[in-house]
Amino acid sequence: MGFEIRPSALMQEYESQGYVIRDVADQDAHRWIVEKSASVAANLLGDVAPIGTSDSGNYLNAVHKKVQTTSLNDFRLKVIQTLNDSPELRMAYFALARPILEEIVGNELAMQQRVNLSIQLPGDTSSLLAVHADTWSGDSPYEVVVWLPLVDCYRTKAMYLLPPARAADFDANFSQLAGSSSESIFSAIQDQVNWLEIRSGQVLVFDQSLPHGNRVNEESETRWSMNCRFKGVFTPYGDKRLGEFFEPIVLRPATRRGMTYRLPGKR
Repeated sequence: MGFEIRPSALMQEYESQGYVIRDVADQDAHRWIVEKSASVAANLLGDVAPIGTSDSGNYLNAVHKKVQTTSLNDFRLKVIQTLNDSPELRMAYFALARPILEEIVGNELAMQQRVNLSIQLPGDTSSLLAVHADTWSGDSPYEVVVWLPLVDCYRTKAMYLLPPARAADFDANFSQLAGSSSESIFSAIQDQVNWLEIRSGQVLVFDQSLPHGNRVNEESETRWSMNCRFKGVFTPYGDKRLGEFFEPIVLRPATRRGMTYRLPGKR
């Protein structure tokens, strides 16, 4: 007797779009991340830390009034270093998208050791992420990215993604673009990409094997977003290995038992 496991609506949406956007699964975790980020930024800039999630978001949106492009990368690195030094960050970040990850990826998961941060000032050309797929540089196609906006991200303040059907055509004709600049590659797909508008309080999970990137932020606010990769513990790894780039975040008892089991006399 055979049984058919029907994909859920979430699975079907991910497979057809290459991404899903949902409200965060843990509002306390989201609140902690936004408020902690604003507090760290304010401390570095010599300001009084904003109080509450709303004021924290407003502060982050207006950081371009306090940080110059020339000092942006140094500022960004100090912020994310401080956040990654907080033991709460990884578990809080995982909690934001855990139900989505368990449905799309699996329930035994490895998580990137350090969360990344992107800050894009209005009109800044130094923080662009050219069109790419992470798999082009050695990432495993079994990974997904959890992308968290700390402020509302819309239009050019957001990111773009080439959907799966379009990406299949792009991959089939990729050899014709050999040697082309990233700008030429974007020009070839710019009418086909989806711009992903995401509010603070939502989270994006997307297929990092699909071409994606950002453009100059032409909005009047600063973009703040975080990203972190997740994959099934037992799925194939690319250049970024377990124990080097990834660490297990969820292991089931049978797996823990199996990983430590030794035959009698073999200890």
